[in-house]
Amino acid sequence: MLRKFSSTIFHFTCRRLHNSAPCYKLTDTKENDGVREIILNDQKTRNSLSMPMMTEILEEVNNNINDENLRIIILSSSLEKIFSAGHNLKELEAVDSQKRKEIFSKLTEIIFAIRAAPVPIIAKVNGLAAAAGCQLVTSCDLLVASTAASFSLPGADVGIFCSTPGVAVSRAVSRMKSSHMLFTGLPINANEANIAGMVSCVVPPEKLDQEIDRICISIKRKSRAVVELGKNFYYKQLNMNISDAFRAAEDVMVKNLSTKDGQEGIRSFIEKRKPQWTNS
Repeated sequence: MLRKFSSTIFHFTCRRLHNSAPCYKLTDTKENDGVREIILNDQKTRNSLSMPMMTEILEEVNNNINDENLRIIILSSSLEKIFSAGHNLKELEAVDSQKRKEIFSKLTEIIFAIRAAPVPIIAKVNGLAAAAGCQLVTSCDLLVASTAASFSLPGADVGIFCSTPGVAVSRAVSRMKSSHMLFTGLPINANEANIAGMVSCVVPPEKLDQEIDRICISIKRKSRAVVELGKNFYYKQLNMNISDAFRAAEDVMVKNLSTKDGQEGIRSFIEKRKPQWTNS
């Protein structure tokens, strides 16, 4: 396969020759029973978030996103010890400022797509998520890590302070923890990340798939429409003051109760039966 002979330079050449279309896939995607898994798979660059890689991720996140059968999206890595090394530094070095801006903007676009998606998006991390890789996983709705995972913001070590990753991480953990990661570049392990509030849960590597399955089963038991409504407001209220957030939440709860699935949920609870969701 072409991927076996991939390199950053080859990748750039291919994109110029073919109207910016990738010559080969840098991600693998599989979908089963409502769960779509997007697997980062670029061993040569340690899953660096190059423009072609990010373009594929964004396309797969948005692909058929309103299909009612789609319930969850997972971002994972095919590599044993790394999720992503961050942005592709060779790519950044080879282009001008305008292209660099486009590269950073592409990851921001992915993060906005994650927030806008009507279904939960889970980062499944079993290795190192560094710099922009850390930015990506901490921007997901859930982050499930194995004890083999670690997280770092080492950009300043190579003269590029992790400013955009810092936006994501500083909103997931305390100021002292995020500033420690940014100024020192030192990695934190999964347990440290769990204590800091960066991850949803930590399990042994051999139980990572089992934990992901457990979470997916729980989410799929719920109404897709209700989850979408709740996710949308969850992110809106984060930017509100406490008074406005509660008042707005009251209206969302009233709206939720007026939906078909809201009514079905209450009836099924009273009647002690399994709800029959219509996802509306």
